Amino acid sequence: MEKILEILKGIKPGVDFTACEDLIGEHVLASFDIVRLVTELTDEFDIEITPLDIVPENFKNVAAIAALVERLEDE
Repeated sequence: MEKILEILKGIKPGVDFTACEDLIGEHVLASFDIVRLVTELTDEFDIEITPLDIVPENFKNVAAIAALVERLEDE
């Protein structure tokens, strides 16, 4: 989860991602930020995030992103 936080802070410096409950609903991450996040997660964790995975529930908060990464690593 630390690496995910590091990636998020690189995309949006100064945001307390651990305190955010809904990154999409609170407008912390915009669509371009999600594209960038997907690219960085794919590279860092050597996973494939498909269009079917790019739904708000998977990017709602840090825990949801970590769960997505863990699930895709196990596949």
